[in-house]
Amino acid sequence: MTMVHKDFHAIDWTTWVPTERATLLFVIRDGETLLIHKKRGLGAGKINAPGGRIEAGESAMACAIREVEEEVRVTPQQVSQRGELFFQFTSGHSIHGYVFKAESCDGDPQETDEATPFWVPLDEIPYDRMWADDRLWVPLLLAGKTFMGKFLFDEDSMLGHDVKSSA
Repeated sequence: MTMVHKDFHAIDWTTWVPTERATLLFVIRDGETLLIHKKRGLGAGKINAPGGRIEAGESAMACAIREVEEEVRVTPQQVSQRGELFFQFTSGHSIHGYVFKAESCDGDPQETDEATPFWVPLDEIPYDRMWADDRLWVPLLLAGKTFMGKFLFDEDSMLGHDVKSSA
């Protein structure tokens, strides 16, 4: 991969093309959200929502539901797309992410080789153990807004961002 400049404003987002597309899905019910301790892959060791890479021919929503089923063994219900995220890493890796929200789920979350799931009250989300960008857009998700965010990371460090939301 080619190294990318470390200046957020030098990125031409109009011609930007991601190296992969991925999803995140937040199951929110009874004042809590389902999060995971991620065990492997990008972000291993961090807390996040379940999600993963979109496969060829798969819609973002189908991927989001499949990944939740695979990672924590529940089926999300009443799923809606809430946001889009664009991540550029100085390593050259880049991700176009789609963020979904589910109003409930069928089943009880179970640990897998990918993730350890847990429910957390919405006012106790552990942002200090998550990616730095999460504290900028997760509150928008929780407030019922739609949003779009663009981020530049050097490994775990966020170098720049732009987040916009609407009702």
